[in-house]
Amino acid sequence: MLFWKGLQLDPTELPSALLDKPIPEFSLPSLLDDGRMLTQKDLQGKPALLNVWATWCPTCKQEHAQLNKIAREEGVAIYGINYKDDRGAAKEWLRRYRDPYVLNIYDEQGTLGLDLGVYGAPETYVLDAQGVIRYKHVGAVTEKVWLKLRTVMQQVSTESQG
Repeated sequence: MLFWKGLQLDPTELPSALLDKPIPEFSLPSLLDDGRMLTQKDLQGKPALLNVWATWCPTCKQEHAQLNKIAREEGVAIYGINYKDDRGAAKEWLRRYRDPYVLNIYDEQGTLGLDLGVYGAPETYVLDAQGVIRYKHVGAVTEKVWLKLRTVMQQVSTESQG
């Protein structure tokens, strides 16, 4: 019975203990400007996506074009967490494949990822305007996944206005 139940679960919808809780406190450097420290306060202001990515992650490369499309065509704020990566390789990646991120947190040791309960890259969170985690997706953001994320973002926007 337990095995049967397990077969019916969607592995991209892993539960997170942080749902409806603020993103954990952190202070980490910007990927593109190592003199600038970023904190959880930099992720507040409006609903946004928070995407965990790395250059060593082949699935991250698959979803990157979709993230560029979402940022460019829909004006969605996307924050990046560059997870356990090489700074130089990550900068080159963004130069080569374009940069969909409003800002990028350089999580070289994976401390923020650990606090978020990251299983691996890519993972994408929907944040509300106060930086509260409202949804978590594990795996690539595809066109189909984006439809779900967009619906969640619209609900979050509506709730914050009402």
